[in-house]
Amino acid sequence: MNDWITTPLSPALVRGALELERTARGLLPHRLPARARAQFSDGQLAMAESQPSGVRLVLRTRATAIELDTLPTKREYVGAPPRPDGVYDLLVDGRLFGQASVTGGDTLVVDMTAGTFETRPGAPGTVRFTDLPEGPKDVELWLPHDETTELLALRTDAPVEPAADRGRRVWLHHGSSISHGSNAASPSTTWPALAASLGRVELVNLGLGGSALLDPFTARAMRDTPADLLSVKIGINLVNADLMRLRAFTPAVHGFLDTLREGHPRTPLLVVSPILCPIHEDTPGPSVPDFSDIAAGRLRFRAAGDPAERAAGKLTLNVIREELARIVAQRAAEDPYLHHLDGRELYGEADAAELPLPDALHPDAASHRRIGERFAASVFTEGGPFGAGKA
Repeated sequence: MNDWITTPLSPALVRGALELERTARGLLPHRLPARARAQFSDGQLAMAESQPSGVRLVLRTRATAIELDTLPTKREYVGAPPRPDGVYDLLVDGRLFGQASVTGGDTLVVDMTAGTFETRPGAPGTVRFTDLPEGPKDVELWLPHDETTELLALRTDAPVEPAADRGRRVWLHHGSSISHGSNAASPSTTWPALAASLGRVELVNLGLGGSALLDPFTARAMRDTPADLLSVKIGINLVNADLMRLRAFTPAVHGFLDTLREGHPRTPLLVVSPILCPIHEDTPGPSVPDFSDIAAGRLRFRAAGDPAERAAGKLTLNVIREELARIVAQRAAEDPYLHHLDGRELYGEADAAELPLPDALHPDAASHRRIGERFAASVFTEGGPFGAGKA
């Protein structure tokens, strides 16, 4: 039996969170600060920002065994098949060593039709990794990107300390559930995590499922977060939610970018338009769940808008792409650090034919890998917006 050493969980061991809430039992990572959380009452965003996409424990240790006690919050969607348990990825010196899950925990019951959220309490659990390589090493334990995770206790069979700063640039990214990691295989294989690994940068992921809505509090959170590189991926959620018309969209984008520039006046800033999503290319939202194939375990989405409504200013992905390109071109005349990327360069028509969106909205694991690789090749290489020497 191992002689376990319990190490207090502290901010020095955690990367990728904007705030760590001290609870009665441990630490709860948040991806929006308390000031931002006080400015909305949306259950979807509350759920998304507490799911620790991109959040990981980063340790330097000789340990060959690690245990982490957590209290996860599982999701259950009324009328949908059960979801799998969230995945923890353990990386040793940058390479995937193992994966595990925690059963049990609280359950958040979501009724998408009624828009309600109900929490049922449950018991904590333990994720365990053994037979790690001997000797000193850097260990990263990536928390489930889609499962709220309260950190309770960390045990190892050798002392741990915070890993040294590798001097890498910090990339702060904001986007929708696609950036959050929806349908990715695991937390270190969401497209932003893959791109960050290939680009050799430290990721802070503000991909917020259903919630990339140009919210001012998100812009302020990004403004106030230290970063060497910034990106915002805008569009699909505004169509999903049928939240605003073109008249409101244009000044909202300008306002969001203005706020970012207040805190990061010369930081490379990349605006990314939506990847291809056939149901919403020219058809407005909202997106609504399609339960017609739910008996076979498949939930899909459909566009409930009318293409004729574009004349009244309703947003589609093509409308948004055109306007984002125009806005960035206008601003770039006075902002040489501002850049634009058409999301269809990451996932376009040929990709949709080969790797169609399984639920008509979200990429699968293979598409996440493709998007991450393409983003890195376009953005982090020499001559790209985030190439060496750009920050």
